[in-house]
Amino acid sequence: MEEVLKVENVNAGYGKLHILFDVNAKIYDNQITTIVGPNGSGKSTFLKTIFGLSTIYSGKITYYGKEVTNTPPHEKTKLGIAYLPQTDNVFVNLSVEENLRIAGYTLSNEETNERIKIALKVFPELKKHLKRKAGHLSGGERQFLAIATALVRKSKLLMLDEPTAQLSPKFAETIFSKIIELKKEFGLTILLVEQNIKRALEISDRAYMLIGGKVVYEGSSEDLLSHEKFEKYCLGIGVEV
Repeated sequence: MEEVLKVENVNAGYGKLHILFDVNAKIYDNQITTIVGPNGSGKSTFLKTIFGLSTIYSGKITYYGKEVTNTPPHEKTKLGIAYLPQTDNVFVNLSVEENLRIAGYTLSNEETNERIKIALKVFPELKKHLKRKAGHLSGGERQFLAIATALVRKSKLLMLDEPTAQLSPKFAETIFSKIIELKKEFGLTILLVEQNIKRALEISDRAYMLIGGKVVYEGSSEDLLSHEKFEKYCLGIGVEV
């Protein structure tokens, strides 16, 4: 398996607020990796740190063997890293089509058109809303659009932070199905933080558990799901940090 991302002994946070402590992780090509843990354990900060949205005090991050520890977010986007936060992940005052076109700003018009066709094939639900402002979409449709923009950008590593938060069970399950499709059909490597821990682990290959900003589990998602103390661990109970 090819190593897409390597996080080595990373300490990070926001200003003087230390959140992550000596975090190590390896993300492999064409796998879904889920980051789990109780609220406040540093899961979202982990994604933000990779993308360059937190303060890194020490440690190293490499992407396909190239160090990107201090590479700014816009440069990481050009390298094929996409980070989709739970909210504010689309331009709400622009139409669906405009959002998709902006995503292809580094591509030629011809290639942008081709990538938009691919994105709309994955998310046909967006076709009828192309001229509609993204701010008028439902929560689920906005998530479709956010992920579609990552497809247009030809992202290789897709980081999703709580993509099913506040969605109906039906929309949430559709999102999980789309994530599986992105891995199988497009070979994307996906790093997922998700409130529905059990469902996320069911579709994942590997998992990391963070508690108190430290990695307390690294291994297969299946092994974590079947762990006798799984529910306690997810609540941060009974784990030595």
